[in-house]
Amino acid sequence: MLNASLISTWLSSGYVKIFIGEPEAAIERFAHAMRLSPLDPNFARMKAITGLAHLVAGRYDDASAWVEEATLEGPSAQSLAMLRVAAASNALRGRREKAQQAIARLRGLDPAFRISNLTDRIPLRRPQDLARLAEGLRKAGLPE
Repeated sequence: MLNASLISTWLSSGYVKIFIGEPEAAIERFAHAMRLSPLDPNFARMKAITGLAHLVAGRYDDASAWVEEATLEGPSAQSLAMLRVAAASNALRGRREKAQQAIARLRGLDPAFRISNLTDRIPLRRPQDLARLAEGLRKAGLPE
């Protein structure tokens, strides 16, 4: 209310909405943040986290598309979050090769990442959201 153009507030509230299981509200917040700051150096991250919101909503094609768009920003855009979404969404779409490539890059950056410590990395609160993400990562080849 005090500053409707404060991008960090829109991003933070979007993250919270994903984590509490309100992906549609998160997508709206991320879209607003991207409109406010189209040249932001974190624009790729905004696209990747929009992908996570679509993944949580069960829209794997949209999740994958947002992540692919984020990768166009260059190699620095390939964050852990982006790779997790790429692996899970592609696996759940049946695109095994792309999913395995994302898991290989992810494991190179975070070799300790496993299904068993997923909640340490991504604090999704709804069991069905965690289950969906875990299923995708498992199908992509992430070890238990």
